[in-house]
Amino acid sequence: MNGEAFFLVKRSIIIRFAILFALTTGLALAVDVTGKWSGEMGGPDGGGMSITFTFKQDGTRLTGTADGPGGQPLQIKDGKVEGDKISFTLSFEGGGGDMKIVHEGSVNGDEMTLNIKMDGGPGGGPVGPLKLKRTK
Repeated sequence: MNGEAFFLVKRSIIIRFAILFALTTGLALAVDVTGKWSGEMGGPDGGGMSITFTFKQDGTRLTGTADGPGGQPLQIKDGKVEGDKISFTLSFEGGGGDMKIVHEGSVNGDEMTLNIKMDGGPGGGPVGPLKLKRTK
């Protein structure tokens, strides 16, 4: 084997290892949020309430439920998890009309931080961050 052929073979092996490393690293970084997550949501009067989400993840698709008004479960819609990023919506009919609550955030181990924005109903707009912990 001449020097040029050896260089091409060596280069091909290095490229294959780099691709394999990138693929396995990407899989290792993907999170699975399946299970129950709970946190405290602050209220406008300084009080708060507990909220629990039950997530089911299938690849990047996210479904599940969240505690709703009066204890009724709200279905998670448009849910997805990509790497450590998570997003989903909750919808319900409130006293002031239909409400859509958009959640976007990130997951770090057994902790999740969600930024919440309300569309529709009274008091629409950003609500602020919600910190959740995986319950065991």
